[in-house]
Amino acid sequence: MKVNQDNLKTGLVLPGGGARGAFQVGVLKAISELLPNRSASPFSIISGTSAGAINSVVLATQAERFSVAIEQLEDVWCNFHCNQVYYTDVATMARSSLHWFAAIVFGGMFVAPPKSLLNISPLRSLLNSKVQFSRIQSAIDRDYLHAVAVTAAGYDSARSTTFFQSGSGTSPWLRTRHAGVPAHINTDHLMASIAVPMIFPPVNICGEYFGDGAMRQATPLSPAIHLGADRILVIGVRNEVALTPPAPEDAKQFPSFSQIAGYMLDTLFMDGLYSDLENLTRINQLIDSVSADHHGDIMSRMRAIDTMVVLPSKDFRDVAQTCFKNMPKTMRFLLRGLGSDGEKEDRLLSFLLFEQAYTRELVELGYHDAMQVKAQLFDFVTGQEVPRLFAPSWVEKDLSMFQ
Repeated sequence: MKVNQDNLKTGLVLPGGGARGAFQVGVLKAISELLPNRSASPFSIISGTSAGAINSVVLATQAERFSVAIEQLEDVWCNFHCNQVYYTDVATMARSSLHWFAAIVFGGMFVAPPKSLLNISPLRSLLNSKVQFSRIQSAIDRDYLHAVAVTAAGYDSARSTTFFQSGSGTSPWLRTRHAGVPAHINTDHLMASIAVPMIFPPVNICGEYFGDGAMRQATPLSPAIHLGADRILVIGVRNEVALTPPAPEDAKQFPSFSQIAGYMLDTLFMDGLYSDLENLTRINQLIDSVSADHHGDIMSRMRAIDTMVVLPSKDFRDVAQTCFKNMPKTMRFLLRGLGSDGEKEDRLLSFLLFEQAYTRELVELGYHDAMQVKAQLFDFVTGQEVPRLFAPSWVEKDLSMFQ
């Protein structure tokens, strides 16, 4: 739609997805190459969850030089190893397994309840060494950034909490199950946002324990909208082409724990996004169907949001399957115990495979998919006139039902 470029705030929403977050880096790399050299970030509002939160904060720290942020992200994601995220040595994995076994067998009588399946202290160390959090406020003060937001879920409040750092004039918000809280973003916020239940440990922030931001986040677009975004680019991490369900006679095997856990993570990270896109489509159509002369008090407080969605053209499970052998032996042993052998499609593996053979392929896929729509991406991030919604055909087909 026609826009006023002087006041336009372009938002970026990066959902979670564990190792799948590498795909987002490839898309962002393509955007960087479409812009002039030494360009500032085209996104004045950046909102992320889980792995997307880490990508978001790195972008915010280098808002003055977008290409520098992409170089930093690419350097980490293209050289990843699992032991940079969680301990994979035999001693640590054996100790964790025995702890879980003892807690279950003895009913918690002689050992403390385990905090998580994996110890992600290496990731905290990596973030502390790589992310310059102090640069966020500098970017805000110099008008290169309006706001950055990281979402986590509070276990005590049962509320989705968005921690945001912004300039003056941005008010916090409070709804029944979600809230926006001003904060100076730091490592704790990122560690909380990626704390997948049971797998990674919760993080204490100001007296409350928080877990993965995708939990309770029924409206993942809302933080960017609350912070003032006029248009939103969403970089998803799930291929949405519908799979053909198996014939009844083919569905013989009971689903493994790995399959169920992967399904839960897939639902956790992405299902809320598509529900929110449906709601946004309805609201946009309502606003566009009523002329400005007939807007009442309620309509005058609503605004249409232009949205572009970039999704992977391939199923990450296929990619992960070919890279299973690159995982540390201890993780392969653990995953086999959960029912994942790397020989069939596996959602859980696609989230946990922090190995460069896999992440590099996802970065390349993100770059390729973004370049397929480079003209639309360029128009979107440079403030040109764009359609209300631009998304892969299967997404637009689903949303067209509301027209």
